[in-house]
Parts: sequence; C-alpha cells; structure tokens
Amino acid sequence: MNIISTTLQEIPGALRDWWWSVDRVLVFTFCGLIAIGLVLSLAASPAAAPSDNPFFYFKRHGVFAMIGLFIMVLASLADPVNARRFANLVLIGALLAMVYVILAGHEANHSQRWVRVGPFSLQPSEFLKPGLIVTAAWLFSRSKSQISPAIFFAFLLLATSVLLLMKQPDLGQSILLTASFGLVFFLSGMSWVWIAGLGILSIGGVYAAYSFFPYVASRVNRFLSPPPASEGKTQVDNALDALTGGGLFGRGPGEGVIKNHLQEAHTDYIFSVAAEEFGTIAALFIIGLFATVLYRGFSGALHLTNQTEQLAAAGLTVLIGLQAAINIAVNLHISPPEGMTLPFLSYGGSSMLAMCITAGLLLAFTRRRPGAFE
Repeated sequence: MNIISTTLQEIPGALRDWWWSVDRVLVFTFCGLIAIGLVLSLAASPAAAPSDNPFFYFKRHGVFAMIGLFIMVLASLADPVNARRFANLVLIGALLAMVYVILAGHEANHSQRWVRVGPFSLQPSEFLKPGLIVTAAWLFSRSKSQISPAIFFAFLLLATSVLLLMKQPDLGQSILLTASFGLVFFLSGMSWVWIAGLGILSIGGVYAAYSFFPYVASRVNRFLSPPPASEGKTQVDNALDALTGGGLFGRGPGEGVIKNHLQEAHTDYIFSVAAEEFGTIAALFIIGLFATVLYRGFSGALHLTNQTEQLAAAGLTVLIGLQAAINIAVNLHISPPEGMTLPFLSYGGSSMLAMCITAGLLLAFTRRRPGAFE
C-alpha cells in the first residue's frame, strides 16, 4: 500500500516535468490530427457502416483514439533508454505475431495480415515499423566501423521484416519500412557505397515483387494504363472527383456524395473525403500539420547530442511523414494504390495505436533533458 501511495504522489510531479520538457508543438499537432480524424470519421464512416448502426466505425475510431492518446503520453514519459527498450519489445512482439499471421492469420481482401482478437483484428506489421526503426538506430549508433555485427544484425532484421511483409503480401509497407530504414542508415554516417547498395537491392526487390506477385503487377499496370471510361470509374477516379468537387471551402460537413461510391472512404481515401466536404483549404491545413511534424521532428533530432536518440527521432519522423505522403499521393493519383492509411486520420485500430506509439517514442526522444540538446 505504501508503494502504491508513493507512486500516486509522484504522478503529478512526473506530469509537470513532462509538460515542461516535452515538445508541446508536436503534442498539439498530434492531438489536432487525431481530432480531425474523429471529425472525418463521423463524416465518412456512416457510408461504410451497417445500415442499422451508421456510427459503428466512428464509435470504434473514438475508442482507439482515446486508447492511442493514453499510450502516446505514457510512452513519451519514458527516458530514452526505456523508450528504446520498449521499442525493442514492440519489434520482437510484432515479428512473432507476423509469423503467427502467416501460419494462422485472418485473411481479407486477398491478403493475410491480421490476427483476430475477439471482435477486433490486429495488424502486427503496423507495430513492426516503429520497433524496427528505433532498434536499427540503436544498432547503427553502436557500430564502430563500416562492417560490424551490429550493422549485419540490423540488416538481418530488415530482411526478415520485408520477407514476412511480402509473404502477406504487403508491398507498400515494405517500401515504407525500407525507405525509413535507409534514411536512418544514411544519417548514421555510412559510406555512399553502402547507401548505393541498399538502393540497388530495393529497386531489385520492387522489380521482383512486380514479377512474382500478380496483385502488384495488376495495380501498377492499372496505374500506368487506366481502364477505359466504358468500364466505369475506379476507386482513384472517385477519389479525384471528391478532391475536385469540394472547391475551396467544400460542400459542407456530411454533404459529400463521392464517399458513397468509395469502398475505402473512411480508411485509404479519407483525405479525399476531407477535400470534398471541407474544401482545398482543409486539405492544405492537413498537409501543413504533417509538415509541422516533419519540421519539429527533424529540428529536434538535429540538436540532440546522443546518436541513438538523434537517429531514432529522425527515423520516426520520416516514418510518419512518408506514410502520409504516400497516402496523399495515392489520393492524388500520382502513385499506385498501396492500401496505406493516413496517419492519425484514417479509421483502423492497429494504425491508430501504432502511430500513437510512434508519436510517443518521438516525443520521448526529443524531450529536453540536461545535456540532451546542444
């Protein structure tokens, strides 16, 4: 009882220290994105929900948002060492869960990516990303030469992760993970020979995916050679109609019509719904919020004195920014469909929780501590 009482007495002090040391601009930006996601879920999800429960997805989205906020704050309270250990545990758990997915996972939309937990479906690959990036940052910072066991182990983890992702299959997450890993590798000070080698391997991997996975070839071919108009509108066509139909200020909350024709309006194409109902100004505001995350994340990383924290903060920042860029690029029809959510905005419990873990770790590494910043 004395231990519990002492712990409860320490909480106000810990939260006070957290408030004055954390990057409050990042905190408000993440909270703003989550709040916008709730508004957009209320606008888009009824079209995809059961007719007898139009707010089914919105309610679930709200539950995951609240849990995610709690996890984000909890993770950001950790010191850098414990934040890194937490990320290591997340990586191990995600890898084990992905092996289970291959053996007995839940299949949907021709992909086997989910673990059923009661009424919910958990996608382990979402949690793999922050775990691997932080672990890779730690391994690269420990290496004393261009060739070391730490670097070899980091690449072994990447190769294992990509193989498990492609087994599902999930090319989009593989590209995102490899690109974020590559940035951390580049910032760690490795030679251009290593960087070029990773780039060549990545290009070869994309070509192999195109050659051996029919669904990848189909998506790329439809992107490069769209079907004729006589075959009807595709998902991307409807998304573009939503983007252009809202004008500067949008049709108004709940007044969008294209969402009724978009199967993934509340997930992959939430950005298009935002543009149609709230206008181009709202779409630019969302992009501005992600730009703020990039600026604050990289700015904080550049001034950190510890290399592990610096690499981890930069990697987590690019992980959020690049995923947002890929999703928006798909909505704008400048990239093939990837099935990737818009961070913090799209419906999806796994995506929300994993992104809140990512945000919490970023806040933990960039907190102001004595000697942490130049």
